[in-house]
Amino acid sequence: MSFKTTFTAAMAGTIMLATSAFADGIMAKDPYARAASPAAKAGAAFMMIENHTDTDDRLIGVRSDAAKRVELHTHIDKGEGVMQMTQIEGGIVIPAGGAHMMQRGGDHVMLMGLNGPLVQGETVEVTLIFENAGDVVIEIPVDNERKGTHGSMDHKSD
Repeated sequence: MSFKTTFTAAMAGTIMLATSAFADGIMAKDPYARAASPAAKAGAAFMMIENHTDTDDRLIGVRSDAAKRVELHTHIDKGEGVMQMTQIEGGIVIPAGGAHMMQRGGDHVMLMGLNGPLVQGETVEVTLIFENAGDVVIEIPVDNERKGTHGSMDHKSD
């Protein structure tokens, strides 16, 4: 195999790893986190989670060394244009053969008590914990350029 072929194959593999992660039929597609300054106390991460199995699964938790607490969060419409962010109790069902969007203004991964800044161009390692598939470790690129990719509402906590 020539150097060019080997290099091209290696780069393609690296790109695939950077944009999605797989485990037992579960795929975290197109993940990204918002950049957060050294003074920020919290950050958020977003992605599409796909279930390529014939059985529903449930995202029951999340963890990362990037923050003191990592939780699944969502926004609840309190009426009159007021949105409240709250922890999701009981996890998120990822339907068999379906997907669930983790997006700004909706369900997302909340990183609270950041251990350092989330720097544009770097990555943060996050473990998604599923009821059936188990742990799915993903590298999430920090990319403020992507705002709006997974929804149009702004995330006020980062």
